[in-house]
Amino acid sequence: MVRNFVHVAVCAVALGCNDYNKVLKSPDLDYKFERAVAFVDSGKCMGALPILDELSGLMRGTEQAREVQWHLARAHYCVNDLYLARYHYKSFAKAFPYDVRAEEAAFISAVCSYRLSPQASLDQTETRAAIEELQLFMNRYPSSARRDSSQRLISTLRRKLNDKDFELAALYHTTGQYKAATLALAQHVRDFPDSPHREQAAWLIVDAHYQYAIRSTDRRKVERFTEAITAFHNFVARYPDSRYASDAQRIYDACIRGIDALKQAELTSADTP
Repeated sequence: MVRNFVHVAVCAVALGCNDYNKVLKSPDLDYKFERAVAFVDSGKCMGALPILDELSGLMRGTEQAREVQWHLARAHYCVNDLYLARYHYKSFAKAFPYDVRAEEAAFISAVCSYRLSPQASLDQTETRAAIEELQLFMNRYPSSARRDSSQRLISTLRRKLNDKDFELAALYHTTGQYKAATLALAQHVRDFPDSPHREQAAWLIVDAHYQYAIRSTDRRKVERFTEAITAFHNFVARYPDSRYASDAQRIYDACIRGIDALKQAELTSADTP
């Protein structure tokens, strides 16, 4: 059924069924290759794919195999089949490292990985793979004119990882896992020193320490209020004009009152016969 659908689509976008079938059935491999390339060049890439797939097997080991591989990669990229485009471009760059198109093939393979990177809320395995591939491209071609483009793509991907990491760290706070939140948010700041979420992370650390403290036993509260106060001082030192400043100040004041109340209760208890 899929083959029939593809065949109908090919007939519609390429030549018309009779002419297209004539190309498919031709025994002349050079003619078939020329027509396939013409399809790719004119944007009728769906028509090129069945022909190039066939030729990739028939011409394996010949001089023309290189050209078939190149145009097969082009055709898959043209129809937005990024997984197969990446595979074929990467295979071309590996098989023909001295071809003048090897650098372009390696770059487009990395671009495919970039385009396969999902939104920040999803699993970021593809994002990490794309960063690795783009970095490998720059290492392999340090003087490439595509280096700046590669760096911009890596920056975009790293921002996505940054967003994902902050989202996961902040989730501990949202779900009331306050001790884990202090650790995860602090780790986010260490791992992403240029994070646009640094200020918010620092504020959430203050609040997480406070929320953890007020839920603790009286025996541990002084220690944990003190940790919240330390987090507050670190926060205001870094972000004196923060939009969270008034909220942080309220937490600081509450911590001071909490410590004073606990100390007073301790003194009262000690004075009681």
